[in-house]
Amino acid sequence: MRIAVRVRPGASRTRVGGSYGTDAQLVVAVQAPPVDGAANDSVIKAVADALGLKPRQVRLVSGTTGRSKVLAIDVPDEDAARVRAAIDALLAG
Repeated sequence: MRIAVRVRPGASRTRVGGSYGTDAQLVVAVQAPPVDGAANDSVIKAVADALGLKPRQVRLVSGTTGRSKVLAIDVPDEDAARVRAAIDALLAG
């Protein structure tokens, strides 16, 4: 499954939740600056933690240098409904 995220690097604290824009991107605020991929690594870890997954189950598909990114979530079929429900809850804020 894939999810669109909107990243806010350099935040005072790391937080996952809320939506951005009309296409309902999941907002991910991370403390890491957008330098040398530090923010991307923090986004992957934050999203994995928020969804109860391991960081290796989340990977960046597009948006390496921009604030809008697409992440691929690799979960077994039996966990897909739980992860989708968790994403919907995070989008609701």
